[in-house]
Amino acid sequence: MRGRSVSPVFVGREDELTALSESFDEARKGRATAVLLGGEAGVGKTRLVQRFAERCAADGAHVLFGGCVELSTEGLAYAPFTAALRQLVREQGPAPVTALLPEGAQRDLARLLPEFGEPNGDGETDTGRARLFEQFLTLLERLADNRPTILVIEDIHWADRSSRDLIAFLSRNLHTPQVLIVMTYRSDDLHRQHPLRPVLAELGRVGGVHRLDLPRLSRDEVAQQMAGILGVVPEYAKVQNVYERSEGIPLFVEAMLEGGADCVFPESMQDLILNSVERLPEETQRVLRVAAAGGTRVSHALLAAVSGLSDVELEAALRPAIAGNVLQIADNRAYVFRHSLIREAVHDELLPGEHQRLHARYAEEISKDRTLVPPGRAVVELAHHWYGARNDHWALISAWEAAQKSSQSFAYTEAVPLLERVLMLWDRVPDAAELIGADHTAVLERACSAANAGADIDKGVKFVKAALSELDETEQPARVARLIVRRAAFKSSKGQLGVIEDLRHALRLVPDRSLDRAEVVTPLSRHLMLRGEVAEAKELISEGLSLVRELGDRCLESDLLLDLGLGHSLNGEVETALGINEQALEIARQEGSGSLITRATGNILDSLMDMGRPEEALRFAEDGWETAKKYGRLRGSGLFILNNWAEVLEALGRWDEAVEIVEAALSHGPALRTRHSLLRVRADIALARGELDIVEGALSESGVIKGRPDDFVQEIISNARLRIGWHLLKGEPGAALSAAEHVLAHPRHSSKAMLSWRLLALLRVVCDAAETPEPGRTAALREQAAEVAAVLSVMGPVAEAYRKTYTGDFDAAAADWERLKRPHNQAKALVRAATSAARTGDREGAAARLQVALPLAKALRATPLIDEIETLARRVGGVQQAQEPSELLTPRELEVLRLVTQGRTNRDIAAELFISAKTVSVHVSNILAKLGVTTRGEAAAAAHRLSLLST
Repeated sequence: MRGRSVSPVFVGREDELTALSESFDEARKGRATAVLLGGEAGVGKTRLVQRFAERCAADGAHVLFGGCVELSTEGLAYAPFTAALRQLVREQGPAPVTALLPEGAQRDLARLLPEFGEPNGDGETDTGRARLFEQFLTLLERLADNRPTILVIEDIHWADRSSRDLIAFLSRNLHTPQVLIVMTYRSDDLHRQHPLRPVLAELGRVGGVHRLDLPRLSRDEVAQQMAGILGVVPEYAKVQNVYERSEGIPLFVEAMLEGGADCVFPESMQDLILNSVERLPEETQRVLRVAAAGGTRVSHALLAAVSGLSDVELEAALRPAIAGNVLQIADNRAYVFRHSLIREAVHDELLPGEHQRLHARYAEEISKDRTLVPPGRAVVELAHHWYGARNDHWALISAWEAAQKSSQSFAYTEAVPLLERVLMLWDRVPDAAELIGADHTAVLERACSAANAGADIDKGVKFVKAALSELDETEQPARVARLIVRRAAFKSSKGQLGVIEDLRHALRLVPDRSLDRAEVVTPLSRHLMLRGEVAEAKELISEGLSLVRELGDRCLESDLLLDLGLGHSLNGEVETALGINEQALEIARQEGSGSLITRATGNILDSLMDMGRPEEALRFAEDGWETAKKYGRLRGSGLFILNNWAEVLEALGRWDEAVEIVEAALSHGPALRTRHSLLRVRADIALARGELDIVEGALSESGVIKGRPDDFVQEIISNARLRIGWHLLKGEPGAALSAAEHVLAHPRHSSKAMLSWRLLALLRVVCDAAETPEPGRTAALREQAAEVAAVLSVMGPVAEAYRKTYTGDFDAAAADWERLKRPHNQAKALVRAATSAARTGDREGAAARLQVALPLAKALRATPLIDEIETLARRVGGVQQAQEPSELLTPRELEVLRLVTQGRTNRDIAAELFISAKTVSVHVSNILAKLGVTTRGEAAAAAHRLSLLST
């Protein structure tokens, strides 16, 4: 007896459905963002997610579907997101979708769907891709404001690089309640070099991303599936036979039952899958082979054109395939194979000549009428089919056009392999340059730009080297100079030396009074400033500003002003720096340049902190982060802003929040220099808390321990300070003294005011610690430090407080640090003052200072400082440990305590205060310790008894 080939009964999977439902419940509360559903081909992933989606839709959820196709690997970027967006537009129309997005955002989405109008003409190619990511994030967040939203993305093992990056971005940043992304992939396809493997590993470390593996069916579940297909309860022996041979894979169960009553099992899996195809009429099989060459989904019109059949003939040929459930009808008069394994098996049966002819037919028909494929896909389809047809002439032209289309859609990572195909085919195609309107070097330049925009630095270096090898700088100096500037940028990104030398070389090649010269002067002056070559940098900036104002390039003017502000900041001229940075920001806003707006924001944030205006700095940091997301600068200037934000929090003693921001920023995969800056912030906090393992991990990765060479003065001084602190933490004053001697041996490195006053304050500690064993060396170091201090300017309250610390005016420094709201610096200054008082016999004065310092250190969990205070307190006596509990709790701890008294869990508190559950746990532990209790209930009782939460 023959029944249906697919069971009408959903078999098993209750545990998996429950897990998906629980993830969705978590997502509604903002605790989950994504589910990765893995399983073998044919195990039933699609059926499971469809069942889950049906249940959720019945409960009022909005379910969007997108799938990846094999063509994605050849430039069809963002395929699943484009499909989901097209469904949304089909359901609601372009106008309501546009209303959900920030102003102008639809012009970015127009690069994927023409329904949104004309694409944005923004020339900042490196920001467009990031901005597009932000638009998708915003869209999902806004959709979730109305009702729960699920985005289903199938077959991410076929996802293009841009889609993989967008998936990772959304998984890391989608914290809005009521949104869940469900993704499926073939676990048996993930070989060691598969590009999805590192993405899955990365997502496995992201909180809120759940992994779910779909197992094969059990014997009883196979029996249920067979009963559903056959319409009768099967015999035990037959069930056992099918179960053993199919190994519990539902697709193979179906294929075996399609073989008839005997359930004949072919020799190979491919034969098994083809079993249902080979029973169809010969003409039907021929058309299926044609369809298989077209991809997973083929429109009726395209299939008719390629097969040469009329509508009636095509329908007659396909009817048996549809009746046999080999092929299914999709929307918009298109056909899809029931399972991708069936299409793959049919496609693998094509003979080599047949394969080429069919791809050629597809390319010819799409060339005649591009409406035969969905909007926006024609150029990519043509590149795929002409290449499959082995037609080098048209393969080169179509790959060039597809690369341009990919770049316009911000899919730079897909543009690179297409441009590499152009380069590979170049020597096979006569007059290639005339065909595409660009020479071989121009293709390399385009590939270099795409690699840079896609953050593939290694490939970018390869392309720029190849392009330079083809050019003669005496014949095309400006072109060579642009490539050298790009090479210098790659070197800087990789933390390599030789950047200045490259830029000087480029400057010699460009003509005077030209825009080309201004474009070299700008990065050169910035790198000179960072290296401490201020005089030469200012001279170049003056020349550059004159040039760009004469030529009318306002963006370069803003960029040069930011370089100038950087120089003033390094010299401690913070008010001047702030004014220049604000002028640059105003120009950037007038020009609408996202990269310059966010760079200026980061610089202003730094100036505000140097001027002792932390509240303004924090507000500016929050606004700057939102601005960075708006302009698609999240992974560039946005992470620079996050770094500065973390530095503000570190200075203010809000260390747990700073650590949380650092970890969030690191999860975005920042550029190397930004990563090292973030690690330095983390190391500063770890040093203050005595967390040696964390210190050594951060310093090892950033190259501080091995003394990695660096050009930038800021990094040289900061690294030296951290290295000294590391040696002091380990109780190695001699090694700390050597590190101090090394940095002072280079006057250029220690001449920057804002950085050096902080360093000099630390050198005083080093000399005090090493004076007994090394009196001569410490005396010499003090003399060198005094020479540096004599020429340093003091502008701004922060530099002044560090100066007082260095000169030994500790009480005045402590008062300054208190006004500046920097508790760790205040406590350290008080301990230095107490030490001085104790040496003069003023035990009472020492004890009084320690009395103030101890709660500050305990609130910060600054273990080394606590130990130092307690050791000194035992020597001088008179320090009372008892203190009002309310004075020991920080404002954030009071907020947490208030919620604890309400019986809230750590997860609830985390959601309420927008912090992680881990941070809540730390706060709760601190509260229990400070109140001298051991349980949450005792803490609530203590809060009531001591009136800690009274308003």
